[in-house]
Amino acid sequence: MSKISRRAFLKNGAIAVAGLNIMPQISNARSNKSKFTDFFPSKISDIGSYDVVVCGGGPAGFIAAIAAARQGAKTALIEHYGFLGGMATTGYVTPISVFAFNGDLVIGGIPWEFIKRLESLGGAFIEWPKANIDFDIELYKLCTQRMVLEAGVNLFMHSSLIGCETNGDRIGKIYIQNKNGIESLSAKVFVDTTGDGDLAYLAGAPMQSNPDKELQPSSFCFILSNVDTESELLKKCMYHNGINGPSQCLPVREKLLQLKVAGEDIPDFGGPWFNNVLHKGSVAVNITRTATDSCDNRNFTQAECQLREDIFKFKDLLKKNFKEFKDCYVSSCAPQAGIRESRRILGIHTVTADEYVNAFHYTDSISRGIHPIDIHASRGTSQTRIDLKQPAYVPYRALITKELANLVVAGRCISTDRQALASLRVQASCMGTGQAAGAAAALSVTSGKPVQEIDTNALIATLKKWGAVL
Repeated sequence: MSKISRRAFLKNGAIAVAGLNIMPQISNARSNKSKFTDFFPSKISDIGSYDVVVCGGGPAGFIAAIAAARQGAKTALIEHYGFLGGMATTGYVTPISVFAFNGDLVIGGIPWEFIKRLESLGGAFIEWPKANIDFDIELYKLCTQRMVLEAGVNLFMHSSLIGCETNGDRIGKIYIQNKNGIESLSAKVFVDTTGDGDLAYLAGAPMQSNPDKELQPSSFCFILSNVDTESELLKKCMYHNGINGPSQCLPVREKLLQLKVAGEDIPDFGGPWFNNVLHKGSVAVNITRTATDSCDNRNFTQAECQLREDIFKFKDLLKKNFKEFKDCYVSSCAPQAGIRESRRILGIHTVTADEYVNAFHYTDSISRGIHPIDIHASRGTSQTRIDLKQPAYVPYRALITKELANLVVAGRCISTDRQALASLRVQASCMGTGQAAGAAAALSVTSGKPVQEIDTNALIATLKKWGAVL
């Protein structure tokens, strides 16, 4: 028998939708006696049945949707914002890290096709030998949109995932809310690329435990303009190829730490990192930091308010103390603070730091990773970094759970421990798992098998055909 996820809705005369109470709009709403089940079915619009529905249009999601559609699956992509790109475009997280090791690609296929397409638009600069990707934020949005639509994906933007319906071990449909009202989409297979594991959580998938409640901090990135990007200071740190020294801007860091010791009010910070956005005089700045939980609405709201204050404190500090920034101004703040860590599923296999650092090769390896294990302290200014000596692997089993027969996840909510996540959370790695998730979802549809029973050799062959490096 079907059930609506209790995590999403409450039968109390109102609908609990992502933390918002919406009173039933029916004739006897004033009495507040109508149950949710009396109200909901009559007010929902069923907007389609698909082979694959992908929830979340970030680096993992838009790649997953393209991958599924290219395999012939009728595919829909749901996105909360009015554009795609996730942390790249909503968080201003740049550069895209990391596609190569010693000049050789580690993440290939559709993700690399996207980079070359973006480069052809004048929107990407590839920093070899690591192949970190500096990018133009607006052209990133345009390129993702074009590739998704060209693949034949049905795109539903400005749409928030608010619930799902499960039937035994399968998700039957999801519910979204937008200006058209509450709508439903059904699918044979669903892909969760929300970053926070929202669909998996709503469907009752088991999640990794976090007994110490520790999470990596959020950072609110922003663009500073009228900066002397031709100066020696910026040229040495705003490129992340590993050749010009550390990407962390040490002179600015040391000055800020000195001011803090001297008693000046300096908020917690990371880096700082100044990043190329392909426009002379402008840099993306990654410096703010605060402990927060992106899955707690009130906590995250409070954190973003504090971080926005900190953005302008740091702008003033840079103007006052560095001639390269003396005329700078904040030309743009990211639509939301960046998120390094939140929910992760408890998959059939959990990638451990030991496996990851030692590049353990699984029989079902479907993607790679080469970014350092990079753990930012939730408070203070410290950071733990472990460089990898060789590219690591990710197994397909980390993208699925035992409990749900038609759910695949990708991106930072896959099944890893905290240390492995600290590498796999970056965009290139998310694109790699997204490519595998989309291909696996389509294979589940064509074979008629649950996601746990698909032919992983066939999946790997498809990925290699596209150019994945496995």
